[in-house]
Amino acid sequence: MAGPTSYPFLKGHGTENDFVVLLDPDGTVHGDLAPERVRALCDRRAGIGADGVLRVVRTIAYAPEQAGEAEWFMDYRNADGSVSEMCGNGVRVFARFLLEAGLATSPVPIATRAGLKTVTVDGTGPMAVFTADMGQPKVLGASQVTIEHHFWQATHVDMGNPHAVAFVDDLDPHGPVGPLVDPPVHDEDEYPDGVNVEFVVTRGERHVAMRVHERGSGETRSCGTGACAAMVAAAEAAADTPAITGQDVTYRVDVPGGVLAVTWTTDDRVLLTGPAVLVAEGETQL
Repeated sequence: MAGPTSYPFLKGHGTENDFVVLLDPDGTVHGDLAPERVRALCDRRAGIGADGVLRVVRTIAYAPEQAGEAEWFMDYRNADGSVSEMCGNGVRVFARFLLEAGLATSPVPIATRAGLKTVTVDGTGPMAVFTADMGQPKVLGASQVTIEHHFWQATHVDMGNPHAVAFVDDLDPHGPVGPLVDPPVHDEDEYPDGVNVEFVVTRGERHVAMRVHERGSGETRSCGTGACAAMVAAAEAAADTPAITGQDVTYRVDVPGGVLAVTWTTDDRVLLTGPAVLVAEGETQL
């Protein structure tokens, strides 16, 4: 279905992981949201510029099997137009939009391709902090990632989407990790649908920093599910999990675009806490 010649959009970000937000309540304005439209919207030179597109659509119209759980479905597309299961920074921006538009109240249940995610808000206005329940992590064993002649052992963590977490000595873009212009090479049997790769250094007790190459978007300033995966892998490596400590465990995760807090709870849930900001709205013909 062809879209209208002009339609509204918003722009938002979570720790500088940025998104174009499209309101499409009944799923009729943008049809199947063609990949070429997503790429045009996300183009940083000829478009609005973003790491991905968040389409706000009623669950009954887009994913009726989840309609009993949430009124709204987050249809997330990567910058290259590919479909993604989930986005941790995006779901906070999605919740911010729903709350500011008067379409929901906190806590906000949101249907996604990775299941139901519930977002709560602490505070009001620009300084409000959003916490998304990202569900149960799955640590699926060891893998490997490679950049040119450098390779690292990685931990395969599933946060509703696939991650390979590699611990490194240095995040310098002039070092072995490099500028991450091209995706790190991964095992296609291990990750048949591609993978998000996090390179992580330890900064201190329960404190890590990371860079990320996101599947379908390239290197981004932040990745919410990636921060969760990095925290889980770090806690596992340090024998610092809730199963061992008997308490909730919270890590600080530094990303190029800011700081996120990730808590692994004793009931085996991962909570992602950080900002969500709407910065612009307008009309586009893209």
